[in-house]
Amino acid sequence: MRARKPVLAVLAGGVLPLALMAGATTAVSPASMAGLGTGGDWSGIWMSTSSSGTATTLAQVRTTIGADTGNAKALTGKGVGIALIDTGVAPVPGIPAAQVVNGPDLSFESQSPALRHLDTYGHGTHMAGIIIGNDTATGTKGIAPGAKLTSLKVGTANGAVDVTQMIAAIDWVVKNRNYDSANPIKVLTLAYGTGGNPNFWDDPVSLAVQQAVKAGITVVAAAGNQGNGYGKLTHPAADFWTIAVGATAPNGTTDPTDDTLAPFTNLSTNGRPLDVVAPGTSIASLRVPGSNADNGFASARVGETLFRGSGTSQAAAVTAAAAALVLQARPTLNPGQLRTVLQQGTWLPKSSNNGKQINVNAALTATVGTPYSGALSTGAGTLDSTRGSSRVVANNVQLTGQKTIFGAFNAADWAAKSKAQTSWSGGVWMGNRMAADGWTGTSFASKTWGAATWAGGSWGGTANWTDPAWTGRTWNGRFWAAGTWTARFWASDDWSAAYWG
Repeated sequence: MRARKPVLAVLAGGVLPLALMAGATTAVSPASMAGLGTGGDWSGIWMSTSSSGTATTLAQVRTTIGADTGNAKALTGKGVGIALIDTGVAPVPGIPAAQVVNGPDLSFESQSPALRHLDTYGHGTHMAGIIIGNDTATGTKGIAPGAKLTSLKVGTANGAVDVTQMIAAIDWVVKNRNYDSANPIKVLTLAYGTGGNPNFWDDPVSLAVQQAVKAGITVVAAAGNQGNGYGKLTHPAADFWTIAVGATAPNGTTDPTDDTLAPFTNLSTNGRPLDVVAPGTSIASLRVPGSNADNGFASARVGETLFRGSGTSQAAAVTAAAAALVLQARPTLNPGQLRTVLQQGTWLPKSSNNGKQINVNAALTATVGTPYSGALSTGAGTLDSTRGSSRVVANNVQLTGQKTIFGAFNAADWAAKSKAQTSWSGGVWMGNRMAADGWTGTSFASKTWGAATWAGGSWGGTANWTDPAWTGRTWNGRFWAAGTWTARFWASDDWSAAYWG
């Protein structure tokens, strides 16, 4: 009998790219989201009641965060590497090829040459535009256009991804942080949240994040979009070793003193406050024509090349870029010290005291404070505690328990190897081939980590990871052509907080 091809779906409420529909005003229930199911936590989804909205330009963001004044004005992030673990980056106008490289594609779409490394959702490219974009047609320039961005794709067109793929991606960044000696990776951007809220003292994702910090990488994490009254930050922003970022609204000016905390930003009642806040409302950044987000939210388009998005995702991207600017000027700061100077920003008198808004110019001369040095995770916790209500599904079989997408996961073995930076060997993670063993190809600046075919595992009983449905979408150099994302085999939306308008 011929083996079934894997048909992937994701139960709602899991790993979420933390972006919202620009101009969001009305929360909607799962039942009102046709075709997306009702499982999991959908409290973070906000939908706009109209297609109107004023875009916040990146030039305005630069002014708001004090990046275009004083000594900060000359900074570009040159010499600083930023890793972005997201949905990939598409080579749209405005993505400077010399400033982007592809790390390994660890997403399910990596098994399709037509989709590999490319952003089918639209989220990762929006983040990249905020950080290093340079759209000459509109004059839109990222906050740190001189930084080097390493893109690791983990999410598909609907965001199908397991937390173990996230862990593997973080491990890879730590292992390969110095691959470019002129632009070592010093900042990691995590604009997503897991479906669970595990104990930080034994959670595997927390351990991976903490190993990055111990290796000298500042981890910037989006706080979540479930709202001010949610009571906790989304994981991994809930881990004290990250810089947890909330979003602000500019209220029509570039004067930060009239900015307010965005109503969608998570606030915590369990002792884990926001570290900083940053602009994150109606941010105009790069658009991926024909992507899932672009098809679903045409009202979010700004001209031909830009797209409006709101959320703590956008605020995290702004903060990651700001961190690169500060590191260019103060390269000896370690992650803990960098957090302390970024926290010495602008107090928002119109907002409750939930973290000061970042101010790059102020951070350049701020006194270094005492870094956080609390407890570390053992990594021995269960993966399902991190997954929460989210499970990826192949052939109607949920990925659950102590398993990766390939099979059994030994937490103690992985924790030891993660600490020793030996979980990766070339393109093999924890004994499973996920990519080739080095750089190849000519994508972006002739730097793309090679691909590999995934062998089938015990989860779902798949013979391999190829599927005819992957062949119907093609990138023609500027946009996605043919077919519709909603008609393909991705049956549900996991990066469910990423809405636009």
